[in-house]
Amino acid sequence: MTYELETAIHPEKLRRVAIDPVSRVEGHGKVTILLDDKNQVHQVRLHIVEFRGFERFIQGRPYWEVPVMVQRLCGICPVSHHLAASKALDVMLGIKHLTPTAEKNRKLMHYGQMLQSHALHFFHLSSPDLLFGFDSEVAKRNIVGVAAAHPDIAKKGVLLRKYGQEVIRHTAGKRIHGTGAIPGGVNKSLSSAERATLLKDAYQMVSWAHDAVQIIKQLYTATPELYDVFGTFRSNYMSIVAPDGGLDFYHGALRARDADGKVIFDQIDYQGYNDLIEEEVRPWSYMKFPFLKQLGRENGWYKVGPLARVQNCDHIPTPLAEAERKEFVAYGKGQPIHATLAYHWARMIEMLFSAEMIKELLHDDDIEGSDLMTTGTRQPGVEAEGVGVIEAPRGTLFHHYRVGEDDLVTMANLIVSTTNNNQAMNTAVREVAKKYLNGKEITEGLLNHIEVAIRAYDPCLSCATHALGQMPLEIAIVDAEGTVIDEATRDHRGLTRPQ
Repeated sequence: MTYELETAIHPEKLRRVAIDPVSRVEGHGKVTILLDDKNQVHQVRLHIVEFRGFERFIQGRPYWEVPVMVQRLCGICPVSHHLAASKALDVMLGIKHLTPTAEKNRKLMHYGQMLQSHALHFFHLSSPDLLFGFDSEVAKRNIVGVAAAHPDIAKKGVLLRKYGQEVIRHTAGKRIHGTGAIPGGVNKSLSSAERATLLKDAYQMVSWAHDAVQIIKQLYTATPELYDVFGTFRSNYMSIVAPDGGLDFYHGALRARDADGKVIFDQIDYQGYNDLIEEEVRPWSYMKFPFLKQLGRENGWYKVGPLARVQNCDHIPTPLAEAERKEFVAYGKGQPIHATLAYHWARMIEMLFSAEMIKELLHDDDIEGSDLMTTGTRQPGVEAEGVGVIEAPRGTLFHHYRVGEDDLVTMANLIVSTTNNNQAMNTAVREVAKKYLNGKEITEGLLNHIEVAIRAYDPCLSCATHALGQMPLEIAIVDAEGTVIDEATRDHRGLTRPQ
């Protein structure tokens, strides 16, 4: 397992295909592909072309502002950043255990986040490709087309996401960029009325989430010749797991496995993540390339997110999701599943787990408790440091802060989920390009195949907001002398070529 060389041999003699911008994902990026005169792919890169700078402008701010500030990284998964930062500050305050009410309200908030984000990605962004086919008519390959052809599926998707957002609203104060978690606990618990409102629909959400698993499972197993091979490659994978090895999105210790499923390390305290992970910088992208230090930069990169989590854990602590996990693992016949499109199957198992956990937490009376805060032991005038890690919808999320004697942030390092998946996404795009681009004329379906590979990871390229609708693309093939020999544009009018 080695990563692609950064520099192609004699790139000046190769033709360059550029997909710019990549959208219907979060943030801004482009794909470049270098081809020789026989249309063989020599290099494929997913470039992240915008610079956010959060790690710098957080510096100098009072530490208690951080959990609210960092949410502005993302409009779809702000809760993940909110909670990861809050957990880091808990450590800096010397808090090892929250009150039961605080812990369970934070978890409820996070499982609401996982539910709404997974529903949005699957039903709104990916289901058009999966239900209609990658080469299907572009006019209907969108959520509107899904609503017309499969109204029941679209309705369930919309209402599942809405319910997740309501869970967030009741726990964080707002659907987006709430303030529910604070260093040492939470600033509110559920009222009896809020709890009753959410419980009323909780069982229906579990049922619909279970239906969603059946949809993707049927699609996957009906066409294994596509799903098993599309963008498939072997890699390591990593996530946090509970002390008993179970799936846990809110808290746990780090575990990594190799491509054969053998444990590389297990139950490692994430406060020491710097001893495990190194971040490589490459000149053609603003996003770093993390890898496991003990395996080195060529063999140490890994996947995170649903496909990693569902296979890295030993069990899922809810009955329906655990039954689906066992069936998913059995599909691999004793070997880890490395198919890119298997992310969708694993993602729906996680959505079911989230719905079950929400229902379970809503039945816990601690969720209405009044003991919201744990007092910290931080002394004025003393430097402090803390790391908070959480499993965000897209994968393992690291927040690392240092605070000076004046309570102002002096250092921030964030490794977001998509950064952890950076090399994996580049590899997936390369594999798809090699299979579907070689010797082919540029078509709408071809462009969409490349996008499907990226979209399976549900990337947040800048931790920004999902863009719905048609993905605008400009693509050109240029020969070694710089002459454009083929070009096309796709926008709201469809695929067009210069007259």
